[in-house]
Amino acid sequence: MKKRYSLTLLEIMIVIFLIGLIGSVIGYNMKGSLDQGRAFKTEKAAEQIHDILLMEVAKGVSIDDVVKNTEGYLAHSGLVKDPKKLLKDGWGQPFEISIVRGTDIKVFSDRYNKYKTAKKSKLGLKIEDDEDDLQENDS
Repeated sequence: MKKRYSLTLLEIMIVIFLIGLIGSVIGYNMKGSLDQGRAFKTEKAAEQIHDILLMEVAKGVSIDDVVKNTEGYLAHSGLVKDPKKLLKDGWGQPFEISIVRGTDIKVFSDRYNKYKTAKKSKLGLKIEDDEDDLQENDS
């Protein structure tokens, strides 16, 4: 006769505990990756909005009109599939768009700035009051 081996309750509990432990470690590490993805999306969206709006200004449209009716000009450009979706950062908060020195447009996100500040403080870097962190365009 063959002896049949079955798992005991203790063995099953240990396996469930290990699966839970591994899952929690992976989940904790994924949170940082998700925030990095949101930050990347925010950076690229801000650059795209900035470039498209400046192209509209270059066509001869008043910079004040472009900033006031951002969604309309993004839709009119033909370069954006969904302007409403583009006008939100990676965390779902709307971008703030303003005019800088009358000739440039600044696109920034408060949530992105908080993320960058937290990341810098976590790394122990000197925190600077850098409002133009999203708009580090080549001057």
